[in-house]
Amino acid sequence: MKIVVLKFGGTSVGSTIRIKKVAEIIASYIKKKYKVIVASSAMSGITNDLVKKAKEISNDFLADEYDVLVSAGEQMSCSLIAGRLNHLGYKSRSWLGWQIPILTSGAHSASRIQKINKKNIISYLKSGGIPIVAGFQGINSQNRITTIGRGGTDASAIMLAKFFNAEKCIIYTDVDGVYTTDPKTISKARKIKIISYEEMLEMASLGAKVMQPHSIQDARLNRVNIDVRSSFIKSSGTLITKRKNISNNKIIRGVSFTKNDAKVTLIGVKDKPGIAAAIFEPLYKNSINVDMVVQNISSNGKETDLTFTIKSEDLYKTERLLKKNKKISFRKIIVDNKVSKVSIVGVGMVTTPGVTYRMFNALAKKNINIIVISTSEIKISVLVNRKNINKAVSALHKEFNLEN
Repeated sequence: MKIVVLKFGGTSVGSTIRIKKVAEIIASYIKKKYKVIVASSAMSGITNDLVKKAKEISNDFLADEYDVLVSAGEQMSCSLIAGRLNHLGYKSRSWLGWQIPILTSGAHSASRIQKINKKNIISYLKSGGIPIVAGFQGINSQNRITTIGRGGTDASAIMLAKFFNAEKCIIYTDVDGVYTTDPKTISKARKIKIISYEEMLEMASLGAKVMQPHSIQDARLNRVNIDVRSSFIKSSGTLITKRKNISNNKIIRGVSFTKNDAKVTLIGVKDKPGIAAAIFEPLYKNSINVDMVVQNISSNGKETDLTFTIKSEDLYKTERLLKKNKKISFRKIIVDNKVSKVSIVGVGMVTTPGVTYRMFNALAKKNINIIVISTSEIKISVLVNRKNINKAVSALHKEFNLEN
């Protein structure tokens, strides 16, 4: 069978008018002789409303019941899509995670799909049916509903494509692809036709909101090509694939940035083995993600200064945890919640000398001070004053010729 998996995000199914449009898109693939499996998100705003209700009921809502609650939105949208397809004369029905079943492991709200039972869906496809599968959900070994994290319908679609050996996995969303940077910030941002898993993973982790990082990782591990397209306009999208499928790589593929960072500096930390672990242990236990880390080497070998970044919403909790941490001592703590991170991403920098110089020089020409630097094989990130973020993105976008 020639199978295609189509995923529709919350904005794509955000109203009955949009669901009618989604049904037309699905029908267009049926006309091309594909067997179609659909993965649907909840209608936009529904999941947030359910989360709000949970918080109003209890500030310690049971994790397993929370998953039952927040998975309800997908049930609604799947039924509406199937209902519209039946109205148009097609055979279609909704499938919830437990009905297939989609088997997961891991904690509630952060589960991962381990297996999808193919028998019932295959039988339904052969009968001419169009299964509309609820994304974001499955069941665990205790037969309880689980969810796989916000943005999890992407992961559902990718795993459906893997287990059913689909020819295509197409993610329909409210944008028509992945851009060199945010087009709302830089009007000359250009749509990227093809990008590697590694580049997309870095860009998603660094602020690009097209897909969740763990979904990109799932696609990379399972070698599932992803086509990102708009459900609102007819145009080619962006193909996310493995490196060897990409020819004529640009040195830099894109510029990403975030605006919700905060910097924490501990002055006069005792320089001894295990001190860094002691600093970050309570942050880890409180699910605070630490990003860029810089440690200065002390001249006397007794003290050091340690700087790291976190999300700004975690700043108050981080300060409180550091101040009450009895395992560490320091003379002073300095915080700054007016910083932003800007990054360049590209597999081409691995074999191209001078990229670091060009980045730093472009920022220097605009009189932008670099506060912290972090690098990986295909990424360079710098921390700058938040007021300079748009100027920094523009300078780097131009320096690496991403407008063409």
